[in-house]
Amino acid sequence: MNWNKIFALCLRHVYLIKGSFPRILDLIYWPTIQIFLWGFISKFFTLTSSYYENTVGIILSAAILYDFLFRSSISYNMMFLEEIWSRNFTNLFIAPIKISEIITALTITAIFRTLIGLLPAALIAIPLFGVSIFKLGIPLIFLMISLYIFGVTLGLLVTAGLLRYGPSFENIAWASLFFLAPLGCIYYPIEILPDFLQGLAKLLPLVHIFEELRNILINNTVNFNTIVISITISIIYFIFGVVIFYLAYFGAKKRGTLINIGE
Repeated sequence: MNWNKIFALCLRHVYLIKGSFPRILDLIYWPTIQIFLWGFISKFFTLTSSYYENTVGIILSAAILYDFLFRSSISYNMMFLEEIWSRNFTNLFIAPIKISEIITALTITAIFRTLIGLLPAALIAIPLFGVSIFKLGIPLIFLMISLYIFGVTLGLLVTAGLLRYGPSFENIAWASLFFLAPLGCIYYPIEILPDFLQGLAKLLPLVHIFEELRNILINNTVNFNTIVISITISIIYFIFGVVIFYLAYFGAKKRGTLINIGE
């Protein structure tokens, strides 16, 4: 693996973002709107419900972490789609760059795009709603690692679909996380789900991540076993995503459709 090539691929996307104010604005706008929306909704719940003592803190913290997951997945997809839209897709695969180097570069750069959107939104929540996810301390790092690995995995699966089916598959990039959100138990405990769905939900790292988030905020305790389980599940899905991506790439290469994707 050539780290100079990986750095060059990362730098291309950094310069692309740096030189475009609309792109930067787009990265910051949606997470900020999410914070305002869920901040006011959870504030309303605080006035009308006694389920959580700190409804604003719990729901808004969950919203911030979910947006981190969403942005990490979408950022990965968007960088891949940028290559298609700019008609650079064919050049990317003609160049002497390994698939592993492309995956690594996109994975590294996705965190850069994600943090551009997340940090302003997380900082706005502190003075506006008195909620700071940074109060979670060290466990926050591990929760975000698990979320990021799973977000990149979803990005890998969507880009594999783009390789297999072409740009028409890009709508799935926006729908994938919305499809999983109900099973992720982001804003409510897993007990809310029907029994037959609870077993399915536990196969996702999201349930373990957000259950642990609520455990920390409500009980002020940390269950590192739950965090380890979430990271382990995320890594297993990531390996699966890499395998699917390679299969899609070699399948497209065998069919000769790679050259047509960017057209």
